[in-house]
Amino acid sequence: MQKELIECVPNISEGRDASVIEAVAAMVETVDGVKLLDVDAGKATNRTVITFVGEPGPVIEAAFRVIKKASELIDMSKHTGEHPRFGATDVCPLVPVANISMEETVKYAHKLGERVGKELGIPGYFYENAALEEKRKNLANCRAGEYEGLAKKLTDTEWKPDFGPAEFKKAKTTGATAISARDFLIAYNINLNTTSARRANGIAFDIREKGRVKREGNSITGKIVRDAQGNPINIPGSLKAVKGIGWYIEEYGIAQLSLNLTNISITPMHVAFDEAVAKAQARGIRVTGSELVGLVPLQAMLDAGKYFLKKQQRSAGISDREIIKIAVKSLGLDDLKPFNPNEKIIEYMLDRDEGEKLTDMTLTEFADETASESPAPGGGSIAAYVGVLGVSLGTMVANLSAHKRGWDDRWEEFSDWAEKGMMYQKTLLQLVDEDTRAFNEIMEAFGLPKGSDEEKKDREIAIEEATRYATEVPFKVAETALMSMEVMKAMAESGNPNSITDAGVGALCARTAVRGALLNVNINAASLSDQQFASDIMNRGKQLATEAAQFEERIMLIVEEKVNA
Repeated sequence: MQKELIECVPNISEGRDASVIEAVAAMVETVDGVKLLDVDAGKATNRTVITFVGEPGPVIEAAFRVIKKASELIDMSKHTGEHPRFGATDVCPLVPVANISMEETVKYAHKLGERVGKELGIPGYFYENAALEEKRKNLANCRAGEYEGLAKKLTDTEWKPDFGPAEFKKAKTTGATAISARDFLIAYNINLNTTSARRANGIAFDIREKGRVKREGNSITGKIVRDAQGNPINIPGSLKAVKGIGWYIEEYGIAQLSLNLTNISITPMHVAFDEAVAKAQARGIRVTGSELVGLVPLQAMLDAGKYFLKKQQRSAGISDREIIKIAVKSLGLDDLKPFNPNEKIIEYMLDRDEGEKLTDMTLTEFADETASESPAPGGGSIAAYVGVLGVSLGTMVANLSAHKRGWDDRWEEFSDWAEKGMMYQKTLLQLVDEDTRAFNEIMEAFGLPKGSDEEKKDREIAIEEATRYATEVPFKVAETALMSMEVMKAMAESGNPNSITDAGVGALCARTAVRGALLNVNINAASLSDQQFASDIMNRGKQLATEAAQFEERIMLIVEEKVNA
């Protein structure tokens, strides 16, 4: 069963005292099963964003310990900083990451808030998806008045806390805490070549969804226009799902747009960046780069890189590493300090605990490991890697074709083929390690105890399940390698003629991958008790082998005709 994972991103109101930051962040690692991903401190904002992930129960425990420690070490009556805030742990959002719904995450947010209120005596509010009433969904409403207005707010019946006491006595030092369940949010700052916070704020108002208050005549000093109920009317900004303000950051000596991208499927980073460039330029200001606060999903970086590659009319069918490099340079993410993808991309941080992968080895290390007396990696992993090499050659031809002089009008056609090739390559690369893992699971199942009848039964079930999976993995290799041959065929037919033999070698590798993987399918299926499943998968394998042979023959005929011509 796959683990439920949630991310927690508490923002504490301390960004200058390293000892306090370290002490609060250290609370995360006192809970088993929780991984601390990032601690991002800001001196000018006097605020630190802590990011950790794990299963819901341990994450809630870690969040509680962080809030408790922050309340002990941070005195809000003495706090100053550029960022809006009202508590030692100002906000504590929970984000569903894997195998858990937003509705379930909301329940954990409520559970955390109730405990914070009862055990720590800290007042607070539920916002976003965890909000108990409509007006509290927006964090800005919950935090309106900030710490300085908290004493009055707590006595207002309209703003009675959702948890904790409605009194300022203890909250004088701890402030209040806002807890939520929300979608993934990217905290994204855009750097400007100005020191004017007012001008930065103007650009932020141009962009953010809320926009600015409508005024008569002069947009700054004119009378506020109100609706029939007396509420101010807003002129919406140009981007949806974006919150933002402008500020001056003394640490860097520049003004920034501080944006929260609350739904990156609506407004992704690259769109916000380009819109900021356009709005800034209209005001005679230049964007010089940008800054990510906390972590970012891999897909957001890949989407950004592909967006800029498309603007350049360049193929996007390249490695993730190269796409991310394009994103970093295009967004200027290294403008203020170095940007390390291994420390800023959430998936890369999570991968650190998986141990060394075969695909992380050098070619020599991989070959030596294969040649060693260890039975894994074996033929299944090698078949998958041969498939990787095959489709990589086909993808290379597509990329060379996309960049060929005189073929500028066809770059998008070849970019599409290169992206398909990279999709197959990624799948096969994952299967290199997965085949070895599947083999190791069989060995572990055979090593289970068999002293009692119950133990024997459990062992037999474990062996059957592991063997079945060790049959399915190489079958997936064969399927994927066969499908990848479409790339080599297309490149043999219409790709760069100078690379025709590369398409041919790629096809030969793919056919080898299919045949090699199916050898593993057959030997593992023969050990299964479920003969119906075994017979079915071996028959489907025969069909794959036939199709691969036919595919290879067609591709090689094209290649040989063009070579001989």
